[in-house]
Amino acid sequence: MFVVIRFRVPEAEQAGFALRLDAAVEVLSRQKGFVTARTGRNVDDPELLALHLEFLNIGSYRRALSPYEVKLTAVPLLSQAIDEPTAYEELSEFLTGH
Repeated sequence: MFVVIRFRVPEAEQAGFALRLDAAVEVLSRQKGFVTARTGRNVDDPELLALHLEFLNIGSYRRALSPYEVKLTAVPLLSQAIDEPTAYEELSEFLTGH
């Protein structure tokens, strides 16, 4: 299961936001069921940033948001996200040999 969280961050604020984002990912990565995380910036709209998280299942993701350290570090950042659905179940996967 994966989560895609988007943020609108002015370019002048992105350096500070990136530090907070890294701290949030670090604390989430220590939670049971965490698989991987990626961050990115939209190539057509540089103020649009994305956080892609992968967890074993939806329960793992929801439980990962509960510990105090996550509420202190990650939740304030996540509350700045664009208000839209974020959790996706995987339907298929395509891999290349490259």
